[in-house]
Order: sequence, then C-alpha cells, then structure tokens
Amino acid sequence: MRTRTSASVAAVAGVLALPLALTGCSAFGVGDDSGDGGTVTLTFQSLAYQDTTIAATQDIVDAWNEANPDVQVELVQGSWDNVHDQLVTQFQGGTAPDVIHDESADIMGFAEQGYLADLSPYLGDDTKAAVSEDIWGTVTASDGSVVAAPTLLQSYVVFANTDAFADAGVALPTGESLAWDDFQGLAAQLAADGGFGLGWGLQQPTAAVMNLALGFDGTFFDGDQITVGDDELAVPERIHAMAYDDASLDPVSLTQSGSDVLPGFFDGTYPMYVAGNYIAQQITESAPEGFNWAVLPPLAGTAGATQAANPQTMSVAAESEHVEEAAAFIDFFMQADHQAALAQGDWLIPSSTAARDLVAEQTAGDNGWDAILASGEGLSAAPFQSAVNYPQWKDQYATPALQQYLADEITVDELRTQLTDGWNDLG
Repeated sequence: MRTRTSASVAAVAGVLALPLALTGCSAFGVGDDSGDGGTVTLTFQSLAYQDTTIAATQDIVDAWNEANPDVQVELVQGSWDNVHDQLVTQFQGGTAPDVIHDESADIMGFAEQGYLADLSPYLGDDTKAAVSEDIWGTVTASDGSVVAAPTLLQSYVVFANTDAFADAGVALPTGESLAWDDFQGLAAQLAADGGFGLGWGLQQPTAAVMNLALGFDGTFFDGDQITVGDDELAVPERIHAMAYDDASLDPVSLTQSGSDVLPGFFDGTYPMYVAGNYIAQQITESAPEGFNWAVLPPLAGTAGATQAANPQTMSVAAESEHVEEAAAFIDFFMQADHQAALAQGDWLIPSSTAARDLVAEQTAGDNGWDAILASGEGLSAAPFQSAVNYPQWKDQYATPALQQYLADEITVDELRTQLTDGWNDLG
C-alpha cells in the first residue's frame, strides 16, 4: 500500500518559503483585510473532494500561513459539480475568490472575457521550467497571457481484476501501450462465457470521448470551427460496437457513474473497468479484503497512446486587489513536494516533472502507479481547450447527444449532426 506524504509538506514549510513582507487594502471576493496591522487575507476556493487531497491541500495552506504571517490564505470549499455556474455568478457579482481552482477546459472562456489575471510576470522560473511547453499551452490565452498554473492531470486507464483474468485463463497484457483493437479483443475474450468483459461508467461521456479522441487524431476543433469526422467518432463508435455488436461491454454500465460500476468490478462481473485514474483512490479505500487489481498499459489508437491534457488549474481573479500575493501562493502551491502530496491524494499525475519523479520514488510504482504515470507521457494539449464556448456546448449538446448514441437511440450520423449543429447554433 502507498503511504501519504502530506505530513512531509508541513515539515518542509520552513525551507520551502520565506515570509513575504506584503501589505494591502481589502482583498477581492470573500477574503478581507483582517485589520491587525495590514495583514492581507486571500481567499482560495478549492475543489478537492477526496479526504486525502483535502488534507494535503490544508497542509499546504497551513505551511504557507505559518511562513507568511502578513499574507494569510483562507480556504473555501467549492465543488466540481457546479464550479462553472458558480464562477459565472461570482465574476458577474464581483465576489470571486482571489485564488481559483478549476480545469483548463473550463477557464479559457473566463480568460477571454478578462476575468483572469496574467500570471506570467509573477510565477518563478523554477515553476515555469518544471512544466512542459505543451502543458503550459493549455492555460495560455489567445493574447499570450498565462491565465493559470497547471497542477494535476487525469488520464483514462483500464483497471483489471487480476483474479477474474486468472479465472478466465486470460493473461494480463504487458508492454508500453494497449492497442484499442487488442483491448476490444480482450473484452470479447473475457465475455466468452456469457458475461461481460468490461464495465464503463459513462453517464457523463463527453470528457472521456474528447480526451481519448486524440489517440485517433480526433481533434474536433480548429479554432472556433468544428469538424466531426471519422477520427472524432472513432472512440464512441468502438464503445458502441462493444456494447451492441459483440456484447463484451455491459450497456447498462454506460448509463451509470464510475462509482456505480465499481461494485461490479469488485465482484468480478466486469474483469475490466475504464475510468479516470483518480478512481484508484476509491479502489484502495472501498475494495473488499483480498481484492487484487492492476492498471493495464495506456490505451493506444492509430495515433498512439495520446490523450488530451486537461489539467486542474490555479488562477487569480483579475479584479483581485492582491494579484501578486495570490500568484506567490500559487508559486508555493506548485512546489514539487506539494504537488507530489496532492497527486498521491487523488492518484493524479503532477504537471511538474520534478513532482512526477517524486511520486515515482515515493510509491515505487506500486498499486498501478507505474502505469498511471506512464499514461501521463502521452498527454497533449487539445484544440477543444481553446474553444471559448466548449463548456456550454459540452453541457447543452455533446453530452445529451453522446448519451443517446451510447444508449443506441440514435445513429452515428445523427450523432455527428447533433454535435455539429449544436456548436454552430452557439456561434
């Protein structure tokens, strides 16, 4: 079993940060000056939701506050479920937090509207150098401003119930990647006795389809122009075929959340299970005693084991009266020890090379960490992240259309039409 590293965050606080002699007036949004000699209070809206990551986030905030008595950070809990709508309300009402936790695919519309500060003058050279240019591209606006720091990355991985594989007499695949054709063949082989080889909770299918499409060169967008061709539809068509042609994927699971499908994975109903790598934390916490599992090599399409990089992000509200101080906190938040602790709390991939190396060292690659980190090597910026209306299109058009297609209620041509017409209607 892995060990949490959040305790190490507090232990190194004294050497990771120097006190900032900063003062100011009232902070933007929820935060406020405390009135005790000019102390600045920054509000940080965090979306961390797993207990391990909430604890790691609190450790980082506590370490900052101890080292920086003149600039205090107040942690405010947000939710991934409604963050976009909440930020719309906060920005329009002038109540946004100073430091904003979100994801790159959601923030670019806010950036284009001028709601997010340019962090490029404030982030340290070490922070900039630790993250690849491609990942920085996911948080760079059309005018060249860097509107966020990319923190943690998700990939979609295939989990295997190793006992179910053994019972079926099927060998676990090895190698640097797992071709989609081989993946589909595995599912059919595991379903040979009349069951299912795979469960996949795709109640909200758009993110998985968009991210995995890059493995087939499916880009969907060129600027604000949409293209829904064969490459873009390769992933949903393969999922549909597994559910309705060879019956290797349980179609009921496609209507469920990832958590809903977990019990079937635990009891062997589904020898394979596809989900975001963060589900590994739920597996370690919820699996029955003696349950044996592994993470298979990254899925590879015709373009390789490539997925969209949609990192979690840390931004600063442009109207904050303390942009420099908030950016300094983000710089602190991005340090390798902190990112490694957060990554292990959520089983996500740090954007920072140094933090990834720390995770590899601290976990020794156990419990699927070797495959999870390997899946991060194929993460790349995707055009949809720069499409300003993407969040609205995703919710209003893409998600319902994909749900209908994966329920076998519409044809692939009807799916193509709904995706294309929906985007054009927004234009």
